[in-house]
Amino acid sequence: MKQSSLLDTARLPGFMSFLAVAFINAMVDLGHKILIQNTIFKVYDDAAQVALTAVVNALILLPFILLFTPAGFLSDRFAKPLLMRCTAFAAILITLLITLAYYQGWFVFAFGMTLVLAAQSALYSPAKYGYIRELAGKDRLSSANGFIQATTIVAILSSIFLFSIVFENQLKGLSYNNEAQLIQHIAPVGWLLVALSVIEFILACRLPLTRSETAAKRFDWQRYRRGHILRENLGQIYRNPVIWYAILGLSMFWGISQTFLATFPAFAKIRLAEDNTIIIQGLLACSGIGIIIGSMIAGSGQKGHIKTRLIPLGAIGMCAVLFMIPHLASTAAFALAILAFGLFGGLFIIPLNALIQLHAPIQQLGTILAGNNWIQNIVMISCLLITLAAATAAIASQIMIQSIPVIALVLALILARRSARARQT
Repeated sequence: MKQSSLLDTARLPGFMSFLAVAFINAMVDLGHKILIQNTIFKVYDDAAQVALTAVVNALILLPFILLFTPAGFLSDRFAKPLLMRCTAFAAILITLLITLAYYQGWFVFAFGMTLVLAAQSALYSPAKYGYIRELAGKDRLSSANGFIQATTIVAILSSIFLFSIVFENQLKGLSYNNEAQLIQHIAPVGWLLVALSVIEFILACRLPLTRSETAAKRFDWQRYRRGHILRENLGQIYRNPVIWYAILGLSMFWGISQTFLATFPAFAKIRLAEDNTIIIQGLLACSGIGIIIGSMIAGSGQKGHIKTRLIPLGAIGMCAVLFMIPHLASTAAFALAILAFGLFGGLFIIPLNALIQLHAPIQQLGTILAGNNWIQNIVMISCLLITLAAATAAIASQIMIQSIPVIALVLALILARRSARARQT
């Protein structure tokens, strides 16, 4: 990617405002989740902590499953900047309610608002990604996607550290006996969420309108309720074995990752005797840094060439790291291992995503990518439900961490065998 191309993209009218909206939206979404997860981390231990963390992650994913078809329709029906303004304004109202819950000590209400905030994000997401093409055009599509991907990752990492640091600072010298008292101590942090949402709305109002609404387009609620639209979309995916097994591979990676993210904090709290959320969240953030490095390696080289040989290397590397993690006992060792897991994950997922984009017919690309996201979210929810069931059965986090690499290895072998058979037929 040439520097001039990057500069030209950055100079597009409204593009920097668009990046700022995406950055703040990711920070707000993750900020509340971090505050809730850190509260759970402080108050609960082992199986109970794993169970509640799994529920939080599931609440974030559920709207992306239930709303992906209506969200896509709204994105096509209305002007995307207008839709982003509406969702940004909704975020202000939601964060105000969240802040009220913090001050009143309504932990269950604040916990449930995770689902509402995720629903706002689910409606916003298709408009955001669809607006990239409208704003940048075909010629700058690659550089624009690179900008938005980098912006999202930086926002996630920034939110993890910012809200964990503020969370710990608010609790200095204070005591609490339950989660209600704890969130009252950190209640002023809610105003940071509100302020960010207000800034997001102001910036969203500056986004240029690239096209008008599509008045003739109507949503077929009857076919949606009966599942006809879903079956048609999934049928397009299943008919192409390369796309199907690439999606299954991606789903396996994100499913295992969700289980690990839900289980590791409780395990690390015991193994490291560490209750500082900055340390724990920092360790988990290492996976994001690793994914960035792995993605850069997998995405480099000859233009148009997909490094499919990195797929088995990534799978083997991830399994090896997962087998090592239960035997580690220091913060530095965990950081390196989780960084390595993310790196191998990047090597694994980038070629699989490229295969999907390459083999999908251009007129069906949007539907296939939406179906890809839906299947991944279904698998992640399923993995979190299994994690929740294990935690409810009082299975220790140590045992769960030891089980993850075994499950990952079995799934990888099954997937490799079946994809090999599909290629032969």
